[in-house]
Amino acid sequence: MGSGPTVGVLALQGDVREHLAALTACGVRAVPVRRPLELDTVDALVLPGGESTTMSRLLETFELLEPLRARLAKGMPAYGSCAGMILLAREVLDGRPDQQQLGGLDIVVRRNAFGRQVDSFETDLHIDGVPGEPTRAVFIRAPWVEQAGPEVEVLARVPQVTSSGHDAGAAAGRIVAVRQGSVLATAFHPELTGDARVHALFCELVRENLRAA
Repeated sequence: MGSGPTVGVLALQGDVREHLAALTACGVRAVPVRRPLELDTVDALVLPGGESTTMSRLLETFELLEPLRARLAKGMPAYGSCAGMILLAREVLDGRPDQQQLGGLDIVVRRNAFGRQVDSFETDLHIDGVPGEPTRAVFIRAPWVEQAGPEVEVLARVPQVTSSGHDAGAAAGRIVAVRQGSVLATAFHPELTGDARVHALFCELVRENLRAA
């Protein structure tokens, strides 16, 4: 396990092991979080990809919903990939009526915006704050951001032509990575590619937050 900040991964459902591995590669102590007491011990939290409505229900079942909202309101850094982005949003379009939002980002997202599972795809993205070559982005039943508030920094959009040469059509120009303060979110799954640069960006936000505390 790494040293320095302790970063939790919400371990109710989704790509938990992959995020733990990517965070450890970035030199932080990465731990699973399933209970409020475990949430109390971390400096930041990753909300993984998975199924957002299921994760919403499990947050209530495991009595994590309100404690997590409270930590976010107090400025805890967080990173959400795919379903995690949906949960962090202020509002979700096409969600279930009983779906709970954490409100960590002033964004409106659309669930399954790119289509069904068969419409999943990959492309290369230029992400502000991620140095070097473009990032390989894996989209699986992914959301996109319909609206971003004035304090939200847009980090990446879908290119007009994907790296495979296909026209992105209605997806072109859609927002797929954002940051608001120390909260980061992507519509894609960097934990599935072996490229830890997005996680490294988040870990640096965590360190900056701790230094400023």
